[in-house]
Amino acid sequence: MAEFDLATLHEAIAAVLDDEPCVITDQHTYTWWETTERTRRLAAVLRGHGLGGRRAVENAWETGQDHLGVYLHNGAEYLESVLGAHKASVAPFNINYRYTPSELAYLLRDANVGAIVFGGHFAAVLAEALTELDRRPLLLQVDDGSGAALLDGAIDYESALEAVDPADGIPAAGPEDRHLLYTGGTTGMPKGVIWRVGDLVAGPLGVRNAETLEDAVIRAVKIRGRVLPAPPLMHGAGTGIALGGWLSGAAVVIQPHPERLDAAILLDTCERHAVTSMAIVGDAFGVPLVTELEARPRALSSLRLIVNSGAALRDSIKERMCELLPQLRVSDMLGSSETGLHAKRGADGKTFAARGNTVLIDETRTRLVYPGEDAIGWIGQGGTIPVGYLGDPDKTAATFVTIDGRRYSVPGDKARVTADGTFEFLGRDATTINTGGEKVFAEEVELVVRGLPGVADAVVVGRPSEKWGQEVVALYQAADLTVTDQQLREGCRQALAGYKIPKSFIRVDHIGRHANGKTDYAWANAAATSTAQETR
Repeated sequence: MAEFDLATLHEAIAAVLDDEPCVITDQHTYTWWETTERTRRLAAVLRGHGLGGRRAVENAWETGQDHLGVYLHNGAEYLESVLGAHKASVAPFNINYRYTPSELAYLLRDANVGAIVFGGHFAAVLAEALTELDRRPLLLQVDDGSGAALLDGAIDYESALEAVDPADGIPAAGPEDRHLLYTGGTTGMPKGVIWRVGDLVAGPLGVRNAETLEDAVIRAVKIRGRVLPAPPLMHGAGTGIALGGWLSGAAVVIQPHPERLDAAILLDTCERHAVTSMAIVGDAFGVPLVTELEARPRALSSLRLIVNSGAALRDSIKERMCELLPQLRVSDMLGSSETGLHAKRGADGKTFAARGNTVLIDETRTRLVYPGEDAIGWIGQGGTIPVGYLGDPDKTAATFVTIDGRRYSVPGDKARVTADGTFEFLGRDATTINTGGEKVFAEEVELVVRGLPGVADAVVVGRPSEKWGQEVVALYQAADLTVTDQQLREGCRQALAGYKIPKSFIRVDHIGRHANGKTDYAWANAAATSTAQETR
């Protein structure tokens, strides 16, 4: 089968869809033709500053390309920056806009950044971070309505596009180009996951089994639709549905005020623009959407699919969504920056049906574990997977292993495989709690606690214990203020062994989560530890 790169395939689809919507924001609708021209102009700007092109590399932890950081809220310019970088054969990478100046400086140094497209809202933080860099990258500043003055040395984004000829930005890209996806992970410093573009397109972006470019285009223009990435595009869950939507001929819809989650705005946007699919991240998105739909029903007949990834979505929330929107299908997926989406959660939220390239690997990472073996192992993903971590040969070797001549990505999730081939998900190794010599997977306990009557949301962590080394602690947001610790403990006892039951249940006003809906473990660990100190 043929391989494709993002830039060439997008241009081929654009040649057919032409004046149809490609990006829809609250302020402007950009056609496929306009998006093609604007992204060619950005490629021309990058080339004009000496960036672009691919050099041969010998190691999996190198890209052989210049790197462009995207430091923006969701918007047309975010998507343009990614696509324009690809057209110039520059590897784009995501920047978490919640970083402090020192965190941002670390990321920019680690990425050896050559250019940054940033919103005026972030100019002050970026200016401070730049003082810690040895060299100054090309700075393109987007007018995001913040009123921020142009940063010293920066070029206005729109002015830069207007000053070049789009003919100078015709794509010179290919499947061997690279795409960077930075992941903060559960612990440790951010790591840049290097994807080969041909694998990114065939894997996470879903363009498979096409024999020619023309074949891929024909399939795309038949599908179309409109997709809305509700989480920030700076995270894989957002960019995945946006770029994958483009390559299936869909327009990408951006909600107003994307810097914060507002369920009413999300649903109004879906209704106004006849959105057909939306990406969300766990209960942090699902609960507000259900609450808003119950308070004010909407005519959302076009909305056929919600894809959840990145955090668990309770069965009760999925069921209620489908009751409120009978035409809706909720696809609850497992995945990571190192694998893409690779498995679908089962009805109980704990088991999942893996796709063909997903396997279980033993603790030593040297052999596969087969159905019927009573063993806990690592979830591994074969097929179209990344090549490595930027600048980190040790982490690359530890995560990307070869067994019987086949490469697998092993990002750190533990599971069992049952006799019928179903996987029982246990959780990320980094969140494993060692209590009295017993290993407890935090996600396994969290799934039980979040499903108990009277609990709206919960997170489970381990905290230091003189007796146990670590003890299991559940922080929870109450749906019923009369629920007691004893009731929660008894509820857990129905599903968990005694050593897995939280030693302490801590009621909080809300569970701390990041903008992408994932748990803020720094907040959770601090809350659990401070509560223990207060009770001494």
